[in-house]
Amino acid sequence: MDEETPLVAEHSDSKTLTKSHSRDVHILSSAFLLIFLAYGAAQNLESTINTEEDLGTISLGILYSSFTVFSLVASLVVRFLGSKNALILGTTGYWLFIAANLIPTWYTMVPASLYLGFAASIIWVAQGTYLTSTARSHAHDCNLHEGTVIGNFNGEFWGMFASHQFIGNLISLALLSDGTGESTSGTTLLFIVFLCSMTLGTILMCFLHTRDVKREEGLPESSVSFNSTLVSLSKSVITPLFDIRMLLIVPLIAYSGLQQAFVWAEFTKDIVKPALGVSGVGGAMAVYGAFDAICSLAVGRLTSGLKSVTLIISAGAFIQIIVLIWLLLKYSVSSEVLGTIYPYLIAAIWGIGDGVFNTQLSALLGMLFKHDTVEGAFAQLKVWQSASMAVVFFVSPYISLLAMLVVMLVAVCVSMAGFLLLSLQVEKAFSLTA
Repeated sequence: MDEETPLVAEHSDSKTLTKSHSRDVHILSSAFLLIFLAYGAAQNLESTINTEEDLGTISLGILYSSFTVFSLVASLVVRFLGSKNALILGTTGYWLFIAANLIPTWYTMVPASLYLGFAASIIWVAQGTYLTSTARSHAHDCNLHEGTVIGNFNGEFWGMFASHQFIGNLISLALLSDGTGESTSGTTLLFIVFLCSMTLGTILMCFLHTRDVKREEGLPESSVSFNSTLVSLSKSVITPLFDIRMLLIVPLIAYSGLQQAFVWAEFTKDIVKPALGVSGVGGAMAVYGAFDAICSLAVGRLTSGLKSVTLIISAGAFIQIIVLIWLLLKYSVSSEVLGTIYPYLIAAIWGIGDGVFNTQLSALLGMLFKHDTVEGAFAQLKVWQSASMAVVFFVSPYISLLAMLVVMLVAVCVSMAGFLLLSLQVEKAFSLTA
């Protein structure tokens, strides 16, 4: 009996650890859903409700410019605070941005946008770091293939996250019955509801277990000095750019941000609004979010290694290329039944592509970069994504839909060429790290 006792305790501890890993993924996914169903819907409305001197669009441009700059140092902040604390701090930026929309002026929106850029940079680096660390711990404790667990955890997270577009836009439609966003009382109530949702999400973050890369990977802790801080910063910002793997992924990362901003800035303005009116924006974005969520859950389950990632990303890029060519050559706004259906169809297809890029890029970085390089890898993800988004928001008022479609088509072809080169040249190194 004395010999069996440790075995029983060890088995019990293993089951507890396994449950804690899954629990943390559920909590993280639910918290992001509560926060971003509010922010996502508010972002979709910015160009509609804050139209004076293009306050809404310019605020988003400032936000993503700030996001780009702060992403350069976000990995250092996350490493200093720890991923859990960084996640909690990051939620404050979204809360303040929604609060600023209750009194939308240049004096409220611009500072809130600048701060949200900082908050967003650390929350997303922390999310990637935390989820990857949790997946690796789960794989180690349960003796599972690391790539499969990373794919499954990313599938669950991005599936729930993508549903924020569906839920948030339905709430907007319910509270803004005319669909125009012109009712002051309606928008006030909407943003109060959004603030409540964000508060719940922040509270939920507090129940996460503390997980840090050094602790999870068994790396030694080191005292932080000025010199070590500079070295750490250079490693997180500069070192990844000397890695051939990161250089080949950067174009695809930039395109993933480009295709998201295209939906928010161009698709709703030049395709949905002419065909369905302003009231149709919420419905089209709800369809986009629903298919994004379904695709994220599905492809996350199919992810097991570089080969599966390559096939899935290629499929996602291919369907978006088809849509871009269709819009360039054949699409035209009409009042017929098909003219009403087409925007919803495009939203669904584009949502599938976005679900592919979200899950697979996060899984790919989690598989390729380990130990003290993982924060830097996810920082690079947000640097290039947010930079491409900022460019779209700033040039949107001055560029035609045709020109944007050509840029998108060239970008996706260049990014896929780099990614396929990565899968061919670095597959052996990937297999050793997976």
